Amino acid sequence: MKLHSTILGEGKPFLILHGFLGMSDNWKTLGKQFAKDGFQVHLIDQRNHGKSPHSDEFSYALMAQDIKEYCETHNLRNIILLGHSMGGKTAMLTACENKELVEKLVIVDIAPKYYAPHHQQILKGLTAL
Repeated sequence: MKLHSTILGEGKPFLILHGFLGMSDNWKTLGKQFAKDGFQVHLIDQRNHGKSPHSDEFSYALMAQDIKEYCETHNLRNIILLGHSMGGKTAMLTACENKELVEKLVIVDIAPKYYAPHHQQILKGLTAL
């Protein structure tokens, strides 16, 4: 899947993945600062979020594959990968499955464990609107 992104600055590639129901713009302020500090920041909208395409297929495995393909398309290696919440789980899986791709991993507000699907009622309510 071709993901939407905003690229800021030049330097070492630094990819940022937003959380559930978020989008790349959530990280724009920090992204601009990281770019000033000498990084090429990629603010990425994950599938079914922001300006990226929407699909009925949605899993962490697919989102990790999307990030791998994004890096291949942009010829990125030895990346710094930051993930927040849902983006953190995507980042962890991406790093585990692509050790040669990720040099540093930063995880924000989530742990590498199973979480019960407690958002299901919220999603059903939003879908009903």
